[in-house]
Amino acid sequence: MDVARLAGVSPSTVSRILNGTARVSDDKRDAVLAAIDKVKFAPNQMAQGLKKGRSMTIGIVVQDISSPFFDETLRGVDDGLKNTGYASVIVSGHWDAEEEADRIRLLLARKVDGIILLSGRMSDQTVLNFSAQRPIVSTGRALHTASALGFKLDNEAGAYLAVHHLIELGHRRIAFITGPANNIDAGERLAGYTRALREAGIALDDKLIVEGDYHESSGMLAMNQLFDTHQQFTAVFAANDLTAYGARLALYRKGIRVPDDISLVGFDDLPGSSYTTPPLTTVRQPLYDIGRIATQALMRIINGEPARGEVPPLELVVRETTRRVR
Repeated sequence: MDVARLAGVSPSTVSRILNGTARVSDDKRDAVLAAIDKVKFAPNQMAQGLKKGRSMTIGIVVQDISSPFFDETLRGVDDGLKNTGYASVIVSGHWDAEEEADRIRLLLARKVDGIILLSGRMSDQTVLNFSAQRPIVSTGRALHTASALGFKLDNEAGAYLAVHHLIELGHRRIAFITGPANNIDAGERLAGYTRALREAGIALDDKLIVEGDYHESSGMLAMNQLFDTHQQFTAVFAANDLTAYGARLALYRKGIRVPDDISLVGFDDLPGSSYTTPPLTTVRQPLYDIGRIATQALMRIINGEPARGEVPPLELVVRETTRRVR
């Protein structure tokens, strides 16, 4: 071993100094540290992990690997793992509670040291049951135990911001393309839409609410349904940015100008939303921050520290797809 040879000590002494278990003179310790610096030595983190009974891997359960929503969150996870020695194993739950549970069992069988669950359909109790085997940090739910932590954003407040912005611009006929009826986040965004209308004294019109599935195609279909049923509206709130992209294309094909004829607001602030034509007004979810902070929280739990972490609140980002009613 180059470090041991340069320092004039045995390899076992180097190992014990690195592990903090060696009782040696200051001169000998300084010699080892100088040798380490000279050869740019880095300890084998996997070997150290195995000595501690760790695999040095974490599992990540996403719902749709192809979605830019999860891309941005995974970028935060990746940055959160920097300099930790940990690698990630990514699997997909496909928005199905049973498949999510199967994926977690697979990760547990691979001896991951912890799991990050990005959204999903599993019940909180199921997540807590799994956390008895390995620590879990989840988004989209409120959990706080010694081995499970959840980060839940205020979807209702975010939707309220979007619709309130449109109302302040003078819009009173505001269509809403929702998310799936069985999705908790979608229900909360519908509640925010409803509250903004109610506080402004605007009657809720169920015919202006069309269900989507968070994908671009559903935005197009929803807009066409609104047109086919001859609904009158001056603005559209889409439950996420992908839906807004589809809605924007449907409006373009109808020769309807955004925002001159109809204003449009999304939800998420995906990276591409700054580059749509025109750039999309939307509610920003701190997707990158969620991934990074969730990863840092999981590392704390794995290292025996208290579970904690806080993500920034949602905020409205006003760009060029909304304007005041003439």
